[in-house]
Parts: sequence; structure tokens; C-alpha cells
Amino acid sequence: MTKREFLVAGVGAGLGLGAQRGLALEQPSYRQQGSAAPRVETPAANRPVPSRMAKTTKLFKSPPGFPNGIAVAPEGLWIAEQKMSGAQAAAYHVAEPKSLAEDCWLVDWNGKLLKTVTTPSRNTSGLAYGGGYIWMCANAAPEGIFQVDLNSRLVSHRQIPLGPANDGGGCHGAFWHDGKLWIASLRLRGILRVDPTSWEPEFFIPFYQVPGRPRYHGIAWDNGTIWLITGNDSHNYAEGRAGLVRYEAATGKVLETAEFAPGSSDPHGLAMHDGALISCDAGIHPNWPNSDSPTTGWIFKIDLV
Repeated sequence: MTKREFLVAGVGAGLGLGAQRGLALEQPSYRQQGSAAPRVETPAANRPVPSRMAKTTKLFKSPPGFPNGIAVAPEGLWIAEQKMSGAQAAAYHVAEPKSLAEDCWLVDWNGKLLKTVTTPSRNTSGLAYGGGYIWMCANAAPEGIFQVDLNSRLVSHRQIPLGPANDGGGCHGAFWHDGKLWIASLRLRGILRVDPTSWEPEFFIPFYQVPGRPRYHGIAWDNGTIWLITGNDSHNYAEGRAGLVRYEAATGKVLETAEFAPGSSDPHGLAMHDGALISCDAGIHPNWPNSDSPTTGWIFKIDLV
């Protein structure tokens, strides 16, 4: 039995084990412009999930552009640029970019630009840094994960596993941990761990549906657990209700949720630095007026209270 056959066979078995272990690998593709279909999962034994509040504090401004993914490095913070082109540019009422290439900026913790890596990613909505490479996660055609070295050389372009060979669907987050790449896959509606060399899928955590928040974005590693950004369907910043879900990485068990306090920044990317969650406010949000958030373009810290 191949590894793919093993994983797919495990789907049926996993679905019988309840929501915490259920695997749903064959799902329609969900783009940033729309939310995943409603999916309500109840934690084991109907136990209530602890919940708390989150608040944000501005740190520094991103380089000019739409920052929609972040990853921590020894020198500072990598920030992924997102661009809109074609139908997306028209939908968001932004000018067609002069170049389709999307940058990844390395800045220090004061926001000073240290390095720029140019990538062929499109509508980047997730970013990881590891193994000496930038991993830019596309959310528009040709989709996939772009592995780029620090000299702007494309090393590989591969689709999210367990889907069509030419379109594995969009991605809204990623991180690197212990030599593995974790991907927040919209088509699969879950977090997939992938071996970055063989590109074999190894482990899968289904998204937990927080009531009223069917949208998902960045992910980050936190001492054996994984944080995932969630959000509601809304039409402007005032209606926005962002949150977080925390999973046990080894099992996918939901440990807690958090809701952002009113007036918080709009979270997109996610990373962990010195025990604190860090995020970025892209300034564009599906169905919102552009720059509707008062912290558009800012990098900010998330405190749980």
C-alpha cells in the first residue's frame, strides 16, 4: 500500500472516531474571497472549549504593500507581499501591478528593511521560513507552494498534496517546525504537515468550526501546540470578529479559543516570537472597503488575557 492509499484509507476510519480525529480530504477549493462551507465539530465528550480574549498592540509598519504572511528568522521577521491582479484587482478596485512578482521582506524588530527576496508567487496568503528557504503560499493561479532561496532563485513549485496535480487549492498560512512544513489548506479545510523533500503528506488536523467564525488564516507553532486565526463573514472592519483556535499538535485536540477585543488589528499572517504571537494587518479583506482597518499595513503583537 502506498502512503497516499494509506492516508486516504485512514479517512474513513478517522471519520468514525469523532470530530476531533475526523479527516475530510476531498473538499471543494475555497479561495480567499469566500469562506469554507459551515462545519460544526464538537470536542470529545461534549466538553466545553475554554475561551479567552485577545488584544493587539502595534509594533511597526510593514514595507509598502499588502503584508499577508509572516515568519520569524534569527535576524528579524520575514513579511510576504500580496498583490492583486486580473479579476482580483478588479474585484478589490486596485490598480493592476506593474510586475506580478511578489516580494518577501526581511526586517528587524524595529521594521528596518534588511533584505528583499523576489518570488513568482501569486496572491500570497501564507509564509514559512526554514531549511534556508522562503516558502511562499499562493492563493491564486497557479496556486501551490513556491520554495525560493535567499538569492531569489526558484527551487520548486508544488501543489498542496492530496488534490489535483495542477491545482491543490489555496493556502492561508504556513510554518516550519523541526524540518517539516505545515500548511493551512483551504481545499482540505485543515492543517496538513508535509515532508518538504519528498512532499509526502504526514499528518492532518481538521479545522475546528468556531460558531460564527467560518474563515481561517495564519497558523503558528507554540510549544507543542498550533494556533490558527479564525474570522467571521463580514462587510467592513466594524463587523469583523476575528479569533484564534489552539490545537494540540500531536493529536489535533482543540485546547482553547480566543476572541479579539473590539478595536483590535485585523489578523492575517501569524508567527510566534519570544513567547508572543505576532501578526500582520494586510489592509485588504474580502468584502471590506480597502484599508478599512485603522491598523492597515502594521505588524502587531497579540496578547491573550
